[in-house]
Amino acid sequence: MGRMAFVGRRLLQLIPVAFGVTFIVFFMVHLIPGNPALSILGIHATPKAIAILHQEWGLNRPLWDQYWLFLDRLFHGNLGQSLYYGQSTTSLVFGHLAPTMWLIIYAALLSVLISVPLAMTAASRQGGLRDHVVRAVPLLGLGMPSFWLAFLLILLLGIDLHAFPVSGYGSGFFGHLRSMFLPSLTAALALSPVVIRSLRASMLTVLGADYITTARSKGVPSTRLFFRHVLRNAVIPAVTVLGINIGFLIGNTVIIENVFAIPGVGQLMINSIFQRDFPVVQGVTLVFAVLVVLINLLADVAYAALDPRVRFD
Repeated sequence: MGRMAFVGRRLLQLIPVAFGVTFIVFFMVHLIPGNPALSILGIHATPKAIAILHQEWGLNRPLWDQYWLFLDRLFHGNLGQSLYYGQSTTSLVFGHLAPTMWLIIYAALLSVLISVPLAMTAASRQGGLRDHVVRAVPLLGLGMPSFWLAFLLILLLGIDLHAFPVSGYGSGFFGHLRSMFLPSLTAALALSPVVIRSLRASMLTVLGADYITTARSKGVPSTRLFFRHVLRNAVIPAVTVLGINIGFLIGNTVIIENVFAIPGVGQLMINSIFQRDFPVVQGVTLVFAVLVVLINLLADVAYAALDPRVRFD
């Protein structure tokens, strides 16, 4: 099977996943306590006003009818109308997508910049002090809740040192780069421990291979040996680990965006849950599910492209 056929087959697998997500999310959202019409009109709304709003939004129909209406709109590229914001859910979600993508990509890059040097340091001195420190210290980041780690970074780098903004998205490329550093670092510190351990284990396996022993016996310098042979081969399984954990990172953006007041889809989802804005919650969840599947697809393709032993069949 060729690479394009492999990608096409994986994209087809996105369809039942997305369908399952729409089914679960639609009915779970409607179990959230509270009346969306009452949330919009306020506690002094009359029953007549609430009934009129239910009629306009279609909330007086049975749930199955609402679900099929949602699917019909979805097949036509329409996620419905936001109940609270009064605009197209599609434009609303995609209008908030850029900050979230910035956060995901920035955090992934920072995670790689943190993980690769530390994993190389640990693997080069197996069992030594540096190895134990590299293996132990990053676990603190893994055990800390994201919001607590975010508050520590805000206090240290934002308030005490005034090095980076503590909220917002910034403007322009360099403005985004500076404003998104603290939230991206928060996500990267939670992501790095898993990548470090995976990459270190892969490096130790590669270091024990016969061709590495042969290269050392021929006098290949350690730096060249690590970058050209060890890292190049050890990074292959780490790519899969990174891809899977970036999928978890997508869900984590909901917390991070609200701590740092980033106008992304994570913050939009929290606001929509509080406002009982069903179409927006469904739209954001569907976008999150598609992103997770696409990132896992990219990880699989990257793994197969890096390792010539893997075939697309």
